[in-house]
Amino acid sequence: MPSATAKTDPPAPPRTAPPGRNPAEKDPGSLRAYLTTGIRWDLPASLVVFLVAVPLSLGIAAASGAPVMAGLIAAAVGGIVAGSLGGSPLQVSGPAAGLTVIVAGLIEQFGWPVTCAITVAAGVLQALLGLARVGRVALAIAPVVVHAMLAGIGITIVLQQLHVMLGAESASEAWENLMAMPGSFLAVDIAAAALGAVVIALLLGWKHLPPAVRRVPGPLVAVIAATALSLPFNVDRITFDGSLLGALAFPELPDGNWTAVVLGVVTIALIASVESLLSAVAVDKMHHGRRTDFNRELLGQGAANVTSGMLGGLPVTGVIVRSATNIEAGARTRKSAILHGVWVLVFSLLLAGLIQLIPQAVLAGLLIVIGSRLVRAADIRTARRTGDLTVYGVTLFCVVFVNLLVGVLTGLVLAVALVLWRVARASIHAEPAGTGDGNRWRVEIDGSCSFLSLPRLSAVLASVPAGAHVTVELEVDFLDHPVHDTLDAWRNRHVGNGGTVVIEESGTATLHDAQAGPPSRGSSRSALRTPLRSDNRTAG
Repeated sequence: MPSATAKTDPPAPPRTAPPGRNPAEKDPGSLRAYLTTGIRWDLPASLVVFLVAVPLSLGIAAASGAPVMAGLIAAAVGGIVAGSLGGSPLQVSGPAAGLTVIVAGLIEQFGWPVTCAITVAAGVLQALLGLARVGRVALAIAPVVVHAMLAGIGITIVLQQLHVMLGAESASEAWENLMAMPGSFLAVDIAAAALGAVVIALLLGWKHLPPAVRRVPGPLVAVIAATALSLPFNVDRITFDGSLLGALAFPELPDGNWTAVVLGVVTIALIASVESLLSAVAVDKMHHGRRTDFNRELLGQGAANVTSGMLGGLPVTGVIVRSATNIEAGARTRKSAILHGVWVLVFSLLLAGLIQLIPQAVLAGLLIVIGSRLVRAADIRTARRTGDLTVYGVTLFCVVFVNLLVGVLTGLVLAVALVLWRVARASIHAEPAGTGDGNRWRVEIDGSCSFLSLPRLSAVLASVPAGAHVTVELEVDFLDHPVHDTLDAWRNRHVGNGGTVVIEESGTATLHDAQAGPPSRGSSRSALRTPLRSDNRTAG
């Protein structure tokens, strides 16, 4: 019997998941694969994010006027719940500076337990938006409005926290804080101001230190160093009663004023959703792994806000600072965000007493840097270059001096009006055609020409001398019937006064189409198929 040599294929190389890809999602039954895949990267990354999240969460809670532990509750819930259920594997969620002003206003108006109930209702609304699959619709908000909103929030935070750093009381309104600034400087607490200045100096200079030093999170170093320096001094420090378990607060329904409650719910839900989705878009650009499922992200954020509100925590959003830190620290899967929430929870349960050593001026210095970074010179330059500076300025002013919702809505209305103006506005001008014969004129109409362009069109046509030989170059992608009637009436009058008119149509919308039916935006393919109409002729 002839012998047979068995051939075996060489073993396939092990498959590694790109960042953001969780192999256990392909094989849900492999619990071991889920627990171990990427843990060598996710574990150290989670510790780095945890170290950044703790001081930021404390500062945001202090700035909101909420119980200090509410920031840590929200950070733990954001990491564990939103990290587990969200649609952006590498995004890290927690309390964000973007909602500080809104939450502070709600606490002042309704108190903390009712604000927790508003957070729960906002989470339910977010989940409903996710189930309705409108995640991508939220991304239609003009970026200039979002940039101005963040800048307005940043300015509001800076105006508020400057008073705290100077040892004075801050007001709830930006205008009041601005007017009271000279008095706070005159009555400055030197020790508090010095501690805040130390934090600001450390954070601003951190990026200039060697890379080996910068591996330690700057906010953590700044808070620890300034707190150590504060021990010999008598300054205002963070205070709270009891432990994390004692800080748990259950939501309560308001006694009335339901219109304001509903407005608060919608405001928190919309702003938290937009901030989370925009953060997820930015995170997607920072890695090559799995892309964000926006509807699932809304469901995850909604579940996190319901949980945070039920436990007495701040509203939760996706946070770009923590998410960027997560990616830069080498995270591969969503386990990094989940573990960071676990570390926050453990710290809050076992080491909460250390928090009461931190001076309020130290957190104020941290928030001043965070708020100032929300005002980006690059965004202002972009708005000026693209012609959106008015939208940016009006939105920012309204966010700072009216309120956030009015500012965002005003910015959206202005942005939409500007788009309509740009789309509907045609370029129309007339000039003599050459230097040899002053009796020849050329009228150029370019863009989208609708009834909104009639004042400009009529003025330009009236400037053409009677009896001139006129060539009308019509290169438009939209033309409605009023424009057709205006051109036709002017042509008849001009020809009756001894002139001539030639209409040359090279655009995708024509006079014949405007007369034959409802106006529609032309396409280049239809223009190529359609021969030049018979009414493109010399009149006269």
